[in-house]
Amino acid sequence: MTKILVADDEADLEVLIRQKFRQKIREQKYEFLFAANGKEAMSKLEQNPGVDIVLSDINMPEMDGLTLLSRMSELYPLIKAVIVSAYGDMDNIRTAMNRGAFDFVTKPVNFEDLELTMEKTIKHVDQLRATLRAIKENNILKMYVDENVLNFMGGREYESSLMSNEIIEATVAFMDICSFTSISEKEKPDTVVRLLNSYFDVMVKEIIAQNGLVDKFMGDCIMAVFNGPFQLDRAIDSALAIRNKIDALPAVGIDLQFLPKVAIGIHSGEMISGNIGSATLRRLDYTVIGDSVNIAQRLQKAAGTGQIVIAESGYLKVKDSFNCSKIGLAELKNKAEPVMIYQVLS
Repeated sequence: MTKILVADDEADLEVLIRQKFRQKIREQKYEFLFAANGKEAMSKLEQNPGVDIVLSDINMPEMDGLTLLSRMSELYPLIKAVIVSAYGDMDNIRTAMNRGAFDFVTKPVNFEDLELTMEKTIKHVDQLRATLRAIKENNILKMYVDENVLNFMGGREYESSLMSNEIIEATVAFMDICSFTSISEKEKPDTVVRLLNSYFDVMVKEIIAQNGLVDKFMGDCIMAVFNGPFQLDRAIDSALAIRNKIDALPAVGIDLQFLPKVAIGIHSGEMISGNIGSATLRRLDYTVIGDSVNIAQRLQKAAGTGQIVIAESGYLKVKDSFNCSKIGLAELKNKAEPVMIYQVLS
């Protein structure tokens, strides 16, 4: 849903907008907020962080539209504004554009033209946010956040976005290649790295297939994060596919003594998402931390060879979708009470 703030001291405009866009409001494609002036609009922006675009008049009491544009450019650079005003002379248009307006619509409002302008603006905002998400997910940028690079890409706007932290609801999976240390002690380094990378390649494809993100590689283990709808189901689907693909791989090593297997722990819950690392070194890792992440890692440690282990809280969510069996109570590090755990069979 696109959230749109309308800043205009004409009460009739609110009525007209609600009438003209009633279908899209009903379909929950648009959500409108209204403010009578720039000052009230700034207050609404502070209270509603999800606003995508602003439609603003120029001539308003307390704070006019041009002042509002200047304030928005400083504090909310990702939100784009469309000026909707009867003052359509070139001086006003140029001043508005110089202060960050994305487009200009004159009054009396042609609502077909307004909607086309809104759709174009929304598309532009979506592209900006998609670019920011891509930056966050880029491993090189996540690991080496250089000030010159950030300035080149957009300065404070990008830096503040990269440094933002939030609480999210997500599912974390730790996927370990069992006993890989044994082969690393016997084979040549090039062979060890080649094998590990080939196993990781199989695993990553199945994580991506379920819209998961590879958070990091930890030795011979992958930490993956799944968010959005059916996140736990998708994490388990990914784990089952990984187990099947790894199980189908041939034995390797001297005398073919190593047969690859995985042990996987999965857990859902609230966690903090943010850039963690050393600001001094400018080396940061965009990752998730918290108790739910720790539990997922400890469930992986509790998993036997070939097992996909979840806690009882996860089992209760997916028991109708997956075939699971009870393992029993397990002592997890830093947990006062034992946790009932299950393995996902199919």
